[in-house]
Amino acid sequence: MKVSSKGEYCLRALIMLAVKKEERLTVDEISKATHVTPAYLEKLLSQLKTLGYINSKRGTRGGFMLQLAPKDIKIGEVIRKLEGPLAPMSCVSVTSYQECALEGSCMLKPLWGLVRDTVADVLDRTTLADLVEGNIGSYREVI
Repeated sequence: MKVSSKGEYCLRALIMLAVKKEERLTVDEISKATHVTPAYLEKLLSQLKTLGYINSKRGTRGGFMLQLAPKDIKIGEVIRKLEGPLAPMSCVSVTSYQECALEGSCMLKPLWGLVRDTVADVLDRTTLADLVEGNIGSYREVI
């Protein structure tokens, strides 16, 4: 799994919208807070809207808001929808499995499976509310 700038910037925008959850924010406001260019941010916000995470309103009092409560937005789901599978190798992917040449004798497969499961567990247990409230430190004891 590699999180691209798209995934990073979408998460930044979602965090900003969660911090200001009672307000509609313009592209310019989100851009300034996230350090993402307005043109690129518009494309990302459109994708987040299509995925059902945010809504928008046009006009003088328009802008973007979260469509879901921050506690209902799981980071693992967001990353999967934006970036694809979380597995580091396709031979251990749950959603995009591809057999490799060493399928029956690969000694690395258990390691890649553990990496996938650990990353998925942390991301699936982390919500947007956890990020905004700074509640991710408790996961370190579990790992």
